[in-house]
Amino acid sequence: MYMHPGFYLCHLVILLQLPIKSLPIQDPSALVQVDKKETSVVLKDETQNGGFAQAESIIFYTKRLQDDLHVIGLKVKQHEENMKLLRSQKNKLEESILDLQVMLGNYHSSTTTTTANDNHSREETTKKILQCEKSAAGILWQLKARHGNQAADLPLTKDIVGIVAMLGKVDDDNLSRLLSEYLGLETMLAIVCKTYDGVRALELYDNEGCINLNSGLHGLGTSIGRKLEGRFLVICLENLRPYSGEFVHNDPQRRLDILKPRLPNGECPPGFLGYAVNMINVDSTNLFCLTASGHGLRETLLYSLFSRLQVYKTRADMVSALPCITDGAISLDGGMIQRTGVFSLGNREDVDVKFPKLSVASGLPESYLETERQINEFKWRKEKLIEDTKREQALWDNAKFNFDRKKKEFLKFLADSSSYATQATQHQILGAQNRFTSS
Repeated sequence: MYMHPGFYLCHLVILLQLPIKSLPIQDPSALVQVDKKETSVVLKDETQNGGFAQAESIIFYTKRLQDDLHVIGLKVKQHEENMKLLRSQKNKLEESILDLQVMLGNYHSSTTTTTANDNHSREETTKKILQCEKSAAGILWQLKARHGNQAADLPLTKDIVGIVAMLGKVDDDNLSRLLSEYLGLETMLAIVCKTYDGVRALELYDNEGCINLNSGLHGLGTSIGRKLEGRFLVICLENLRPYSGEFVHNDPQRRLDILKPRLPNGECPPGFLGYAVNMINVDSTNLFCLTASGHGLRETLLYSLFSRLQVYKTRADMVSALPCITDGAISLDGGMIQRTGVFSLGNREDVDVKFPKLSVASGLPESYLETERQINEFKWRKEKLIEDTKREQALWDNAKFNFDRKKKEFLKFLADSSSYATQATQHQILGAQNRFTSS
């Protein structure tokens, strides 16, 4: 409880038996400036002047401690209000997410759209992944097959977005084979994580830097009888440099608005079909807010894998466009340029694991896609609020610790100053008794 400094001043004045008018507040430095000729007077009144200086010092320090407590207390209160606001906003977002999910549930229960072909294509890709028994992707997908959606909540897998091959669909089966060949089997089976924490959870090391085979994916593989062999790729979304340009306006797939290539004469090369990064369809749940910065799969993962890889109708079209190919190109008849100046020749080699084919029947209305986008955005905002709340909690803990420490210091000082005042009073009483006895 805050007490006015005058309270302590009056208390000490009474205890020291000094007149109130003799205690004006003045510069502490002035209290020690004494004329040398008056030394005898100072010595004579040492007890009274010493008590006066000590009392004023106590009042000054008491006021300073109270001010410090007041400032720290305001910080504690501010952090408490911030956490209360953040929790309120998080609760509102959770309610909005639930309402939107109910809307999607109603759509699924009322629609008669069939996606059998689409599911068949995904099942084929899943089957191919599971056949890679001793790969990281095969072990991870085996876990998913056994535990279903519960597998996504495990500490080992909760940060995993998926396998590259399962994170997109392609309209044309031939194009799917070409893109899969371009990336290669190792990349198609790469595990995609949101953050580096997810990458770190997949493989742990002992004090000597050797792999701990009883933890992470290695331990999981051993537990299901599939020992993980060789290296495997893991892609961390938050560490990728995202596409920084614009997106195609009003495109539900958020395709990248990349300028078409131009020949030296200013014309677009004949046979140019588009950029590979825009030819892969991404599930609406992965189009937005997968990273802390709000980026989706297209501008992070797909742009990192394909960059500005160009797609042409024929090999002849691709060769004629060499002057404007900067990040490689492929053609539907099997031509492939890995990157500028690096040509891939020879017979085509089909990769067992390829992108699923997009079924015509799997198209969803824009209202559905917009609802999914909102859910994803709200979930992303909720995660940000949780992070902000944790930071506020840490700041509150620090402010509360400082407040408690300052409070103890204040109470100890009050106890010590009270003890001094009692001793000073007793000293003056004895002095008065001595003067009375001597008189």
